[in-house]
Amino acid sequence: MPSSPAASARRWKLPVLAAAVLLAGAAVPGAAAAPAPGATVPATASAAPAGGAVTAYDDTYYAAAAGKTGTALKSALHSVIRNQTKISYSAVWDALKTTDQDPANSANVRLLYSGASRSKTLNGGDVGDWNREHVWAQSHGDFGTSAGPGTDLHHLRPCDVQVNSVRGNKDFDTGGSAVGGAPGSYTDSNSFEPRAADKGDVARMILYMAVRYEGTDGWPDLEPNDAVTNGTVPFHGRLSVLKQWNEQDPPDAFERNRNELIYNRYQHNRNPFIDHPEWVESIW
Repeated sequence: MPSSPAASARRWKLPVLAAAVLLAGAAVPGAAAAPAPGATVPATASAAPAGGAVTAYDDTYYAAAAGKTGTALKSALHSVIRNQTKISYSAVWDALKTTDQDPANSANVRLLYSGASRSKTLNGGDVGDWNREHVWAQSHGDFGTSAGPGTDLHHLRPCDVQVNSVRGNKDFDTGGSAVGGAPGSYTDSNSFEPRAADKGDVARMILYMAVRYEGTDGWPDLEPNDAVTNGTVPFHGRLSVLKQWNEQDPPDAFERNRNELIYNRYQHNRNPFIDHPEWVESIW
């Protein structure tokens, strides 16, 4: 059951504010300084819509979410984030070279599940390359790579080819054997556990997809559940574990920077759980 708004606010106040301070001092590589078309960023922000830290988008982008919790909050956020610019699957290659650029080396991208830094030019399908990982597995709803959930940058990340193959279409859970090439990640027959530094990122990507795609625009209604045997149904688990990961690994400067780039430069929509991770508990 969702925690109370007051409890969520207490839990997230310090880590979210700290991450926001980091973001304020971080440069956004390759992104325009202005917000997305039609968006206005106020000089000061009012109280956060459902408790927690204040963001610059609360009075504008998230105005419809003000004061809401539970299913009402989920519905309001869906109405906001469904308005996006879609890109092609081939365009994802170049987009990831910007959104996931290694802050320490502009010639490289940072890989999901391992944290490794790899040359942007090594994108492909061979051993040693990186490819496009669908964090919400394509088969969980059978949406493929068509423009929409199959090309949504909010859940597409660069990943080592072999590590991506090991993850496959497994649900997320804890335990298993160590994954070669991804220190700190584990897998078993039906689940995958990312390294600690990626746990929260994975949770927020999965839950973004569950709010963005509600079966209203020709795509399946994607929903989280507590199973690890979802196969081709439009569900992804394990929700109870994802909620824990969201709390254990709050958004950092890299994840927030990525959200800004997708919003400003590519899709013009945001992952609300990066801006307000306390909304996870409010909805689920």
